Amino acid sequence: MRVATLILLALLAVVHAELWFGKGGVPRVMTLRTELEAQQKANAVAQTRNQQLAAEVRDLQEGLEMVEEKARTELGMVKPDEIYVQMTSQLPQVSPVPAASKP
Repeated sequence: MRVATLILLALLAVVHAELWFGKGGVPRVMTLRTELEAQQKANAVAQTRNQQLAAEVRDLQEGLEMVEEKARTELGMVKPDEIYVQMTSQLPQVSPVPAASKP
């Protein structure tokens, strides 16, 4: 019985030593947690930057469309291979009515 107890204690010591000093031990887990937190912070910063860049791209795309629309309406810009058609509404011309003189 005494031998069995010593064997079990020896196995317990090996398992405990593996827990503290082994490949997947407590110090390694702590190191990995620290690295994970640092990587998550870096990912958050990168995601914020990506969102800013996406917003800038959207603004540039929409901004160019706005500039193109202004150039078309105000300056008559026409793209290559495009036919420019301008439609105007013609209202009947009304001559101004002279003001009635007061008696």
